[in-house]
Amino acid sequence: MSLDVYLYGEQQPVDCRCQECGHEHTAIRQEYVYSANITHNLNVMAEEAGIYQCLWRPEEVGITHASQLIEPLRKGLAMMKADPLRFQKLNPSNGWGTYQDFIPWIEKYIVACEQYPDATIRVSR
Repeated sequence: MSLDVYLYGEQQPVDCRCQECGHEHTAIRQEYVYSANITHNLNVMAEEAGIYQCLWRPEEVGITHASQLIEPLRKGLAMMKADPLRFQKLNPSNGWGTYQDFIPWIEKYIVACEQYPDATIRVSR
């Protein structure tokens, strides 16, 4: 099992025409500008760093846009980097997902959030 995160850009109206009946209407299209995947095995480590809710369940803590993730993720990342042994002890015993995997994943997610601060967040878990 894994966590998929998506940042979606601005909604854009698109004119559509049904090929069967010719009916015309305007639809809303919203495409993702960033996506990433990480194993659920890192949820314990995320919890220890105080970023589980932000990553796995942002809607439960009122996080809807990328800009809202930047500071919590920076804080959690700083905590993890300041005490690597504390977090490496939480590496899953099955070897799927490690501290060494999680750090760059978080860093890339922060960069994407900075690049697309108005993007809408969606997660699939």
